[in-house]
Amino acid sequence: MGNNGWEKRWDGRAKAAALLMAGWVALLWLLEVIDVSTGHALDAGGITPRRADELPDILSAPFLHGSFGHLAGNTVPLLILGFVSALSGIRRFASVVLTVILVSGLGVWLISPANSITLGASGVVFGLFGYLLVRGFVNRSPVDVVVGVVVAAVYGSILWGVLPTDAGISWQAHLFGLVGGVSAAFVFRRPTTRAAVTNSTSPHRF
Repeated sequence: MGNNGWEKRWDGRAKAAALLMAGWVALLWLLEVIDVSTGHALDAGGITPRRADELPDILSAPFLHGSFGHLAGNTVPLLILGFVSALSGIRRFASVVLTVILVSGLGVWLISPANSITLGASGVVFGLFGYLLVRGFVNRSPVDVVVGVVVAAVYGSILWGVLPTDAGISWQAHLFGLVGGVSAAFVFRRPTTRAAVTNSTSPHRF
């Protein structure tokens, strides 16, 4: 593929990633407007631990927030980390995010304090952080390693969020989101192409 073809492919991926993340964040803000205007009726979609009827809320909780301040704190890192992650392809990105949501949500459901309600996109933020951090090493991609180093330099301080230092913040969602993101880097690693060697009378296939 020539330089022109590569540039078109890159531009297409960048536009798709930008539109996806802009739409996602717009949806989060719309949901919070609805939540506030209905007296926080949507907060019932958060996760209450160890109740079987709450398991479906694992999928809804990352799209809901307790306040506009809570949402604002997640918006920028979600936009940036989501955009960078989605550049590798929308389908892979969707698979990574779904893995993070399920692992983070199940972790919250299993070990969060009884009668608590957990919601917010921070588990996804931690998951994308973990995914980008290790993706380059898993894929043996120098470019992705550099991306991971930059992400670590900019957002590395969020790792303090996996510690139980604030009763009002779900370190469980952060910790298991991080675990989900790292796991997704291994599960959805790029396939490698290896030369298949047969016998001396057969051609080598590449």
